[in-house]
Amino acid sequence: MTRFRREPDPRFWRLNRSLPFDWQLAIYDIDQSRAHARGLQLLGVLDAEELERIDAGLEAVRGRMAGHGFEFDEADEDIHMAIERLLGEEIGALAGKLHTGRSRNDQVATDIAMAVQVHSLRGIELCGETMERLFELAEAHRDWPMPGYTHLQRAQPVYLGHHLLAYFWMLGRDVLRFQFALDSASVMPLGSGALAGVNWEIDRDAVAADLGFEHVSHNSIDGASNRDFVLDYLGAASTCAMHLSRLGSEIVIWSSSEFGFCELDESFSSGSSIMPQKVNPDSAELLRAKSPRVAAGYMTLLGVMHALPLTYGKDMQEDKEPFFDGVDTIETGLEATAGMLEGIRFDRERLEDASGDEMLAATEIADLLVRKGVPFREAHGIVGGLVREAVERGRALSDLSPEELKPHSEHLDDSYYEVLKRSSWLESKRIEGGTGSEALARQIEAARETLGAVKARVEEERA
Repeated sequence: MTRFRREPDPRFWRLNRSLPFDWQLAIYDIDQSRAHARGLQLLGVLDAEELERIDAGLEAVRGRMAGHGFEFDEADEDIHMAIERLLGEEIGALAGKLHTGRSRNDQVATDIAMAVQVHSLRGIELCGETMERLFELAEAHRDWPMPGYTHLQRAQPVYLGHHLLAYFWMLGRDVLRFQFALDSASVMPLGSGALAGVNWEIDRDAVAADLGFEHVSHNSIDGASNRDFVLDYLGAASTCAMHLSRLGSEIVIWSSSEFGFCELDESFSSGSSIMPQKVNPDSAELLRAKSPRVAAGYMTLLGVMHALPLTYGKDMQEDKEPFFDGVDTIETGLEATAGMLEGIRFDRERLEDASGDEMLAATEIADLLVRKGVPFREAHGIVGGLVREAVERGRALSDLSPEELKPHSEHLDDSYYEVLKRSSWLESKRIEGGTGSEALARQIEAARETLGAVKARVEEERA
């Protein structure tokens, strides 16, 4: 007997049934159920023989689900009920004892917290692998000059190694965000029950340690209703995907015929169905396109949780699709980025030619005037006038004669021509964090240490 006399309307069943997407929680639900059973045995709800049968039954269910051709029953509402049904097929009525002292509310919250921990660590690991590729490229191209851009207009020269390390540090911050999500998910909700706790004094700390959680939730209402850790993961993934989109966009631009700065390996490029000459940077383009998808998932869950009364509402079932889609998207993106960077090739001559545009030295000339006592705003105007004259006459800045310089400023002497020698443009940026060789060398060493710390963090978490 149940509370209901009528079967769910098929139209409601299609709306209500979560198994088509929450099946991805199966491995976590089985591990959680095994730990919960051990907690029940310590409490005396299960005896040793019953615990052994349940444990073996759950492992049999795991094996069945992993088997070729396995399909769920259409009557299975969600992964929890599906596993309970399958366990009943293995061990009979004893399967019904397993749900003692828990609700699907705290059960699903625990499952997804376990998934967030696993994928947060995977995010850290994949960020580290991509950072390693960037570090290797930066070290190999530490003395390759290239133009830096603002508004996609040539602005100031930088070293390619310096430019690539900008993405290294972005991903380094992503590591911290994924670590925060991992820590946020390390609080076990199990024991919260539907909302008020359970009537069984299960040793929650023991179960938490068994499952790898650092803490247990302090409040049963918060434990059952909390999805902050999923939002934390999706927030980290959204920012990381945005970083990958920026890198992808620059690679698309740099690999165009107009720029010709780099070329992707053929294994990360595609051809055209009609134009046989084309080699398209599809992998980089997809990094741009995938980014909004992850951010949309974050906003979806934020909207689901917005103004949701405590404690549980069926609305919260909608946490899984954006989470698992975000997982698939960001992990695929990071893996592809690391692979793409393995085979990328840069054209030193094209980069150097582009960085040799004397207009990139405009700020250097302004700073020269400042050193001679001219206020920067006045110096800025003087150099603007020089640039205008050179452009109007179709000449390079260094082609302007001393006589032509004199009307602009009495401070423009032979030192003006020394500044326009290309080597000084890059090496003048000696400030910490700048593109000059000495500063870049220190940055590379800092990046090496950071990369080592990321690897150590992954090893420590996996231990």
